[in-house]
Amino acid sequence: MVTGKATLLQQYSRFIWDRILLCSTGKPSDYQRLNNLENSSRSNISEEGNDEDPMSSASCRYDSDCDFISVKIIVLGDCKIGKTTFVTKHADDEQLETRCLETKGLNLTDRSLLVQGARIAFTIWDVGGDRESADQVPLACKDAAAILFMFDLTSRCTLYSVVEWYSKARKWNQTAIPILVGTKFDEFIRLPPDLQWTIVIQAREYAKAIKATLFFSSAIHNINVNKIFKFLVAKLFNLPWSVERNLTPGEPVIDY
Repeated sequence: MVTGKATLLQQYSRFIWDRILLCSTGKPSDYQRLNNLENSSRSNISEEGNDEDPMSSASCRYDSDCDFISVKIIVLGDCKIGKTTFVTKHADDEQLETRCLETKGLNLTDRSLLVQGARIAFTIWDVGGDRESADQVPLACKDAAAILFMFDLTSRCTLYSVVEWYSKARKWNQTAIPILVGTKFDEFIRLPPDLQWTIVIQAREYAKAIKATLFFSSAIHNINVNKIFKFLVAKLFNLPWSVERNLTPGEPVIDY
């Protein structure tokens, strides 16, 4: 077991070193199930402080220093769509006090996962959705490994804005993994079913256009929030990810 874990950690180290060298609807009754949906996934990726893999913890205690891998991601989208709530509500509480930085049009927050004894530390750059904050996009995009394009599921105009945000981001970063995230799923499922399905179809079309994985989420009820970060780890480090596509009406969409 120790040898296997050591091999995996070596693979992570080689992966990071190579990167450095290369680049320098539904029904109201469904609302009662919101708190249980996030537990439906089974994954071998554990979030720090939540369902932690005991072998990962043991490995971390055994070694004097755990492998530490830093990953930068950015969050883009219009104002008042729930970006900051998504980022901060489930961020690491201890780090939030000392490592959440705020400047005009830009917030920085940390979040971490434990994977086989290695600590994956996400630095999340949340860019303001107003016109004045657009100047922060080049800085935020620099060296980012992933971009979360967010929109409000109850406001289709914020989905239409994704194209503009995508164009701005790709001007400065052509390699980051794109993820399209619909927020406020808890409000979305209260919409008429026909309208829900229309939004689902449009969101899937936009995701396909920008070649992004699509998630519907709710920060308040922690729906698909953890899954998004687990998905990112799986994509970045070629790890298995067992969550299946979900297009069932009334449930949070996952499409890839």
